[in-house]
Amino acid sequence: MNDKNKETVSPTLDRQREIYLNGLSGDRPTVPVDYDELEVRAERALAPEAFAYIAGGAGHEHTMDSNREAFGQRRILPRMLNDVSERDTSVTLFGRRLPSPFLLSPIGVMEMVDPKGDELVGRAAASEGVPMIFSNQASQPMEHVAGAMGDGPRWFQLYWSKSDDLVKSLVSRAEEAGSEAIVVTLDTTMLGWRTRDLDLAYLPFLRGKGIAQYTSDPVFLRRLEQAIQEGGDAAPKPRVTMETLKVLRDVAQSWPGSTLEGLRSGKARAAVQEFINTYSRPSLTWDDLAMLREHTRLPILLKGILHPEDARMAVDYGMDGVIVSNHGGRQVDGAVSSFEMLPGVVEAVQGRVPVILDSGIRGGADVFKALALGATAVGLGRPWVYGLALNGEEGVREVLRNLKTDFELTMGLAGCSSTAEISPERLA
Repeated sequence: MNDKNKETVSPTLDRQREIYLNGLSGDRPTVPVDYDELEVRAERALAPEAFAYIAGGAGHEHTMDSNREAFGQRRILPRMLNDVSERDTSVTLFGRRLPSPFLLSPIGVMEMVDPKGDELVGRAAASEGVPMIFSNQASQPMEHVAGAMGDGPRWFQLYWSKSDDLVKSLVSRAEEAGSEAIVVTLDTTMLGWRTRDLDLAYLPFLRGKGIAQYTSDPVFLRRLEQAIQEGGDAAPKPRVTMETLKVLRDVAQSWPGSTLEGLRSGKARAAVQEFINTYSRPSLTWDDLAMLREHTRLPILLKGILHPEDARMAVDYGMDGVIVSNHGGRQVDGAVSSFEMLPGVVEAVQGRVPVILDSGIRGGADVFKALALGATAVGLGRPWVYGLALNGEEGVREVLRNLKTDFELTMGLAGCSSTAEISPERLA
């Protein structure tokens, strides 16, 4: 037989065959392939507070809706009789060739899903060759997760604190932990009006959750000791109830030392207060980026860019990439969708830096459309968290394998044999 006529099956497409073959034995996927069902199943598996924090958006959640609706405004235009027997889904970012155009967007407080959530996600991402962006609000220190990932690619998300010394310390630690880029999240200098969390009166950080990057940081710990010595805890005290005592227990359990020591010393509660005092800086401006640029040699990307002029300014200020994102609809209700702003941002940077699309990716067609409009890669958020909720590390891996397979099939069926062939002409 002519080699040209032999069917080529990629490792990615093995996922599709695996599902169908398992079906012959009556087995169905542990993690649903359909996103809506995935979310429904995850809601059943998670505590109400955890699901609200992960699934919810700002206000009436119109921005979340617009993220999905925007993809429906563009259609894929398949071309026929192209040789797609071999398909190359790889992309290059900052000198590293990645097997697929995916990154795991940073999502914090994974202990609400699994006590070892960050580690499990890191291992799954590494096994699939997908860069994980460590969350600034992680439940496990970045060094621990990096150790679990081996040589797997990782980046670090930075929330710019009120303390520049703390910013520098976090970035230095990220470098030492093998991070290949720094992602500065700009759209969360204040917390959005998140109605699901507000109706439950639940913010995980007040309970000591999601602050492991801080309680493992030497600069933060020095600030904490100073705050304790000065006795400067002027935070309003909640009314003491049984729930208050449970919160104190949760806070103490989050302390990296023993729970008893955290309670007796007051360090656990003081750490929460110091985090609140330090967390984010609404006064951040473009000129502040110079300090970060001087402090690290790693590529710096700005996340939260929607306006083309902001994209141009990012390049002018020496940034190495932009992430078009509205924080998954979690910050500004009624904001523009990330996808609709992508073409303007791509045009603004004129190929000088890579553009990554975040917010609303739910399937292979979404990825194809994003790449067709100029994105180099896409960030994945809620889907992999739901996979973690349903089946731990393997659940995350299943979600990634499903999305990889969906994208490769979409690319091939649209008539493209590589990501390089995906262009605006492929959309109608």
